[in-house]
Amino acid sequence: MAGKVLVLDDEKNISFVVQAMLERDGIHTTVMNDSAEALDALDSDETRDINAVITDLYMPGPSGMAILDFCQRFRPELPVVIMTAYGTVEAAVSALKQGAFDFVTKPFDQTDLLNVVRKAVSTHIQRQKEPISLAPQPNGPMAGASDQAARAISSITGNSPQMQEIFKVITKIAPSPSTVLLRGESGTGKELVAYEIHRNSHRASKPFIKINCAAIPATLIESELFGHERGAFTGAVASKPGRFELAHDGTLFLDEVADMPLEMQVKLLRVLQEHEFQRVGGVNTIKVDVRIIAATNKDLDAEIKAGRFREDLFYRLNVVPIVLPPLRERRADIDLLIRFFVQQFREKLGKDIRGIATGAMAALRAFNWPGNIRQLENVLERMILMSEGTTLEVSDLPDEIAHLAKSTDIDSSEGPLTFKEIVRKQTQSVERDLIEKALEETNGNVTKTAEKLGLSRKGLQLKMKELGIKRDLD
Repeated sequence: MAGKVLVLDDEKNISFVVQAMLERDGIHTTVMNDSAEALDALDSDETRDINAVITDLYMPGPSGMAILDFCQRFRPELPVVIMTAYGTVEAAVSALKQGAFDFVTKPFDQTDLLNVVRKAVSTHIQRQKEPISLAPQPNGPMAGASDQAARAISSITGNSPQMQEIFKVITKIAPSPSTVLLRGESGTGKELVAYEIHRNSHRASKPFIKINCAAIPATLIESELFGHERGAFTGAVASKPGRFELAHDGTLFLDEVADMPLEMQVKLLRVLQEHEFQRVGGVNTIKVDVRIIAATNKDLDAEIKAGRFREDLFYRLNVVPIVLPPLRERRADIDLLIRFFVQQFREKLGKDIRGIATGAMAALRAFNWPGNIRQLENVLERMILMSEGTTLEVSDLPDEIAHLAKSTDIDSSEGPLTFKEIVRKQTQSVERDLIEKALEETNGNVTKTAEKLGLSRKGLQLKMKELGIKRDLD
């Protein structure tokens, strides 16, 4: 049959046996024995024509799970088949739950291997005839989530140390009933993190109810939270449950909780303490089991000092605090987010966008993003919508960002680069800026600059030489 696959195994004899089996069946096969090189290949155009990946589970360097994770994020249409030894089948089953297409055990039964690979190749060929979808798979980790929820979960992905630490915290605290307080600037993804905590908790099959405390008038917020009985106030023509009742056994997300009126803060505190309340105009006490996740973009310490937020409520909410960094402090994630949003909007808007010009990418990475991830998402949607070619150009950038392309030291005449090349160039640019700023702050003292940056003196000197930074060395 027609088709092309990538076979990855650090044991050369096994990979070549698999290659021989597949090529006898008419499947063109590329063999790689280094998983790091395979990741680079999957991130480049050289593997754009493959129909499936067959990878060993355990290898030196990135594991088969790392290969699977990469494909899930950046090439979700590409089937990944896991090869595993007989004693590690349980790990392969875990890989299936995380999105692997199938698995085969060593030693191989030739018929089984061929059947799995044929099915994977034919599945990919069929997918190529249809629009690529980021919607959750029926048996995948986001089963039952809406398209919007699936997109939201994906968009909090990050390789930066800050985000990796947040993912660790989410993993630890999600199964617990503890209250969580999310703090961070507008657009940093607080609602997305709240949903991810809920999705990974024992309450995942129960409701995830949200309310924006800043968007509801003070006269209505009590009714919205606790519900009301018929005739409780003018316009209450029927009884209505509040958000606490709707969230019973699930999670209630209180967004912009610092904007809640003081009198409501008192009532909220009582519900958090007693786990019961009464509807507005009601006499019956209603008990609920609800996990609370609150969020704010305000400085709660300042709000408490100003008398606008109750200190006792703060301590009740601040059981597990999570601070989300602004995008400008996690620039290492910008290229990953751009890749995600470009793929999403090219499908949504029906635009064949294949790359980003160097100058445009440099400007996107240099911009300060006061609106954080939400602003980046909106900018990319507008760029893709207005673009007339297959490459996003500097001319597609908004005016407030486009001027940064002129100040970058990357030569835009190079034409569109791969994401890997862009990341390397932009990393060098950021490193150069950091080192030059630190040198200025230490009056050119290399030893003090190295200490400030957490580098050895020799390491800093080598980096300066690499980046072409010429200073008198002390």
